[in-house]
Amino acid sequence: MSNSHHHQLALVEERLGLKIAARLSEACDAVPHDVGERLRHARMQAVARRKQPRNAAAEAVLPLGHAAALGGPGQESSWWLRLVMVLPVLVLVIGLVAIDRVLDDRAAKEMAKVDAALLMDDLPPVAYTDPGFAQFLRLNVGSTR
Repeated sequence: MSNSHHHQLALVEERLGLKIAARLSEACDAVPHDVGERLRHARMQAVARRKQPRNAAAEAVLPLGHAAALGGPGQESSWWLRLVMVLPVLVLVIGLVAIDRVLDDRAAKEMAKVDAALLMDDLPPVAYTDPGFAQFLRLNVGSTR
């Protein structure tokens, strides 16, 4: 049951108790004095023993579909609810790993293109020490895509 349902139920019980107490007080004048006193004493004991409403603060927010429910200790969740709570984190981690692998593959392919261009080209060894050679390779490899 939800927390609001418990609260509404408690309010209905409280109103019913007040109505019964009022009726008993009205009928108390029609009974003999000693019976009325015993009834009054029994009513006082019943009121003293009644359950006091709990105003406990919620300790957790549990997502339930498009809404959220407040929960606390003793509120057991099923394995399905736990799976639904973990699923978004799992999807996020899988997505981040996939993005990392795609970026690594892209960088490796770019380096492979540069290496292939160096190995297939007929250049003298002195050309590899030229400071502008790396820039030349980047421009040529970039234009062959």
